[in-house]
Amino acid sequence: MISQELIAAIRRFFYVEHWKVGTIASELNLHPDTVKRALETERFRSCQSKPLPTDPFLDFIEQTLKQHPRLRATRLFEMLRDRGYQGDIFQLRRAVRKLHPISREAFLRLSVLPGEQAQVDWASFGELSVGRARRRLSCFVLTLSYSRAFYFEFFFDQSLENFLRGHVNAFTDLGGVPRNILYDNLKSAVLERHADAIRFNPRLLELCGHYHFAARPCNPGRGNEKGRVERTIRYIRESFFAARSLTTVEGLNRQALEWRDRITYERSWPGDDSRTVADALQEEKPRLISLPSHQFETDLVKSVRADKTPYVRFDLNDYSIPSSLVGHPLTLAASQSMVRILDGATEVARHRRSYDRGQCVEDPAHLAALLEEKRKALGSTAGGRLAQMVPNSRPFLEAAFQRGESVARQSVRLLALLDDYGAEELTQAIAEALKNNTPRADSVAFILGRRSRSRKRLPLPVDLSRHPHLADIAVPTHQLEVYDDLSDDDTTD
Repeated sequence: MISQELIAAIRRFFYVEHWKVGTIASELNLHPDTVKRALETERFRSCQSKPLPTDPFLDFIEQTLKQHPRLRATRLFEMLRDRGYQGDIFQLRRAVRKLHPISREAFLRLSVLPGEQAQVDWASFGELSVGRARRRLSCFVLTLSYSRAFYFEFFFDQSLENFLRGHVNAFTDLGGVPRNILYDNLKSAVLERHADAIRFNPRLLELCGHYHFAARPCNPGRGNEKGRVERTIRYIRESFFAARSLTTVEGLNRQALEWRDRITYERSWPGDDSRTVADALQEEKPRLISLPSHQFETDLVKSVRADKTPYVRFDLNDYSIPSSLVGHPLTLAASQSMVRILDGATEVARHRRSYDRGQCVEDPAHLAALLEEKRKALGSTAGGRLAQMVPNSRPFLEAAFQRGESVARQSVRLLALLDDYGAEELTQAIAEALKNNTPRADSVAFILGRRSRSRKRLPLPVDLSRHPHLADIAVPTHQLEVYDDLSDDDTTD
């Protein structure tokens, strides 16, 4: 029903200002049918007296609705079309409303004792950008049914681990545990349900056993049974989240608890306007179950393996591990802020968790150990030993290759010179050869020989460990008189 003042305004707009029905309805925020009833003109009554497309089917509609009271108008529309109905679904819906008016179900006001019950649910709040990733933002909400105090926390998904983590954080924040918690039939709580037989999620049952509360699911299709948490979610959405700038989920959660403590606890308690929610919470806290001595473990645990590179993949990012564990089966344990990799019971890596995508989260010690192994492997070959001990041998060989020289033959000759003269002398000789634009091993040998003669420096002794074929050579002893005879003959001649 609308007031007489509003009816007078409608009639003035229509008859004096000549506004259309739709314009009046939009201006006054009314339904067009309400405007038509307020005008009471012969024009609209005459329109109603015209035959409607639904008139021939009214008996069929009425009989069908008696047999199937919950039949939707969309299904009824398909049935009538098969029987020759030419109208649209909007005309059918008006006829259905007259024949089968919607009756609203009445509900009893529920009353609970302090500390007896809480209600839990998830709510979606769009998306949040984290670097190159777009993460879905969800809010975990737990409302105490008596005091209407609540805890809420934003997460990047509605996973089972975050579901359990929300409970643990809520119990810690509120200082206790309610005796019963009411859930919708979400998979994190109820895996399967057949009539009154319910199979709960095993991890939720572990949480119940740790904190000594009972899980209670709503009846199917009876979301009104957890109306307190539904109203809390609407309150959060309209009073906290609306028109709020988002940067990080950590900052959002910090703002959330500040807003809750400062604003929501000071609102009037629904059970008594003279008290606040904070007063009711102080009354309820002593009735809550005491917290256990240690928290429930909520980390995500999964098996991982690094195939070729020293990284394990988790949640769109790569985390480094010691290179010696590549190919080994490992265990990854992920909390809200930390990623740990375990080899059996031993922790081998710990990283800060990233919610970006395509990131390589590395420990410098892991890479340093891998580089040291690569250096050792590089020195285990002849070419690698030359490159490691004489760094300027690489540009020297490249220049020799440009001159048409064989890199393999040049490398063998340089390695022989390395054994004879050492790395420091060879490095200086190669530098001089490059300066003279003579990138040949013979040129380097000439430079080394010249420098050795000028310094009266003998070549280094041969390292027989690198020439095992020389180790067993026996040199026979010759009589020196033979050389004296040769010398005497030369003098006589």
